[in-house]
Amino acid sequence: MIVSYHGIECFKISQGDITLAINPVSKDSKSKKPTRFGADITLITTNHPDMNGRDQTSRGDKESFVIDGPGEYEIKDIFIKGFLSEGVAKKINTIYLISFEGMNLCFLGALANSELSDKILEAIEDIDILFVPIGGDDILDPAAAYKLSVSLEPSVIIPMHYTAETLKQFIKEGGEVKVESLDKFVVKKKDLEGKEGEIVVLKEE
Repeated sequence: MIVSYHGIECFKISQGDITLAINPVSKDSKSKKPTRFGADITLITTNHPDMNGRDQTSRGDKESFVIDGPGEYEIKDIFIKGFLSEGVAKKINTIYLISFEGMNLCFLGALANSELSDKILEAIEDIDILFVPIGGDDILDPAAAYKLSVSLEPSVIIPMHYTAETLKQFIKEGGEVKVESLDKFVVKKKDLEGKEGEIVVLKEE
């Protein structure tokens, strides 16, 4: 699996000939250029211009399958569950659990409230990779984000939606001085054995 970061909360996740786009940036975003890659499946957590670029991930006659809310989905042997939560500016946010190539990914989206329902907490288990927003303001701040992250016991934590300052604070919350940023995160299930809450920082493409 190859994970790359495209700013704000946009990720491209590829395995073989399948590509997922999560929270692609729309043409209406005032903070970043729109997403420019195609995907088989597009997940949108929040109806916000920085994250709802559903038209940005289809290419030619190849339509991306868009999921933009709670429910259970199965597409191309990928199992996805969406759970309702509170997001940025009191908007609805969907937390996604994604089972892909034997790994469990949890994408928290633009989560604003670290108090998750019992239903969500019961569903979130055996997480291999957790994607967590850490930017403060309308989303989780670094301290709350780290506390929630470790409580979910993932093997790897990938921070997103951050500034240089909030990233520095998040890493400090994890007891580290500095974490080297990666261009891409290339990972197999066996690579995660023995890891507990390891922070992986990705450079923005």
